[in-house]
Amino acid sequence: MNQTTDFNYFNTLLVHSVGERVGPIAPTITPSAAYGYVDAEEAEGIFAAEVNKPLYARVGNPTNAKLEAIVAKMEGGFGAIATSSGMGAISMVCTAFLSAGDELLCIGGFFGGTYSLVNETLARFGITNSFCGVDDFEHIENALKRGIKMVLFESVGNPSLTLPDVQRIIDLCNHYDTLVMIDNTATPLLLRPLQMGADISVHSSTKNMSGHSAALGGIAVFREVKEEGDKLLHPKYADVHKIVKKMGKKAFIPICKKRAIRDFGMTANAFGSFMTMIGLETLSLRVERINTSVEKVAKLLSEKLPKGISVNHPSLPASPDNARYLSDFPQGCGPLLTINCGTKEKAFAFLNKLKMVILTANIGDNRTLALHMTSTIYSDFNEEARKFLGVDEGLIRVSIGLEDPNDIVADFVQAATAFRL
Repeated sequence: MNQTTDFNYFNTLLVHSVGERVGPIAPTITPSAAYGYVDAEEAEGIFAAEVNKPLYARVGNPTNAKLEAIVAKMEGGFGAIATSSGMGAISMVCTAFLSAGDELLCIGGFFGGTYSLVNETLARFGITNSFCGVDDFEHIENALKRGIKMVLFESVGNPSLTLPDVQRIIDLCNHYDTLVMIDNTATPLLLRPLQMGADISVHSSTKNMSGHSAALGGIAVFREVKEEGDKLLHPKYADVHKIVKKMGKKAFIPICKKRAIRDFGMTANAFGSFMTMIGLETLSLRVERINTSVEKVAKLLSEKLPKGISVNHPSLPASPDNARYLSDFPQGCGPLLTINCGTKEKAFAFLNKLKMVILTANIGDNRTLALHMTSTIYSDFNEEARKFLGVDEGLIRVSIGLEDPNDIVADFVQAATAFRL
């Protein structure tokens, strides 16, 4: 794979995509829930998706549209839909394309909310699933041969930090005409799945995109639909053929709006989209800085933390994902690393001694964050699920922020020293 990111290009692109040169230079907020139409004919055209004007805020508004255009360009996609949360983005795509009796293949480790959505909520509506490791290509290909309709995986396992062979999985999905959705939350700019051939890239924009923890949101970005031979025209997607044939290259967006957003209402709000755009202005600077810091922090902690506390990050030679990290993620794989204290009691004692690091259930923030996994996000998961997802009793997930890496290391080292006294 080995994609590389020109951060200088994105520095300029994002700053000048968010703001304007003339008039208000900050993005504007359109908080209206409803929109007036010029006449009955225009209303008809808007509802038929023939006139590109706001219909009703549940299916989008001008502030959301601005955010969607920026992120679509950033990801190299054709279009995007902003949602109320990252889980809203994944739920929107799944409910738009999957029906009772369909199967969703999930590859690798997953954030707890995604695992619960697939394994519990979608299952209640008759959508089956199978899970496998990132390198279980026998299982992956057998599932694709069965004619499943969608594959979902994370660019980087959260919190397992397992790294998938992204290009190989995408190529297999395309060979078998199967939709592939990648959760790219941990790796904006570092990985551009749509340019690698993926169909859908989703983000929790609450995290890296915003950076400030002030705006809950999500976004799904879509590729352009081909005029001929597109996988959406395969017989297994017959229930959306009418929309594909009518809407052509932009079909992913009306499929998701008509079959999910309109009825489930997981729409972003204008203020949240505004705040996300404010974060996007500095995204490339933050991604570059944080991914440099993560490697340094991981290395120093692996050397300085006392025996009995282990550190995991793919940049470390001891990591089982180190080779793939070096070949496929040359500029980093996001803000996460993990610290394992062995037991819940030791993990609690360690966390309670931190002075600078914030204990909270978020990642991708400007500040360094930490959280014990089994007592929080994975507290109601059984042992089998925790083992598959790479979560055990002593695991602490850390999201590295913008602070000086030496200060971050110093806080963890003093905490480890203090709780051992």
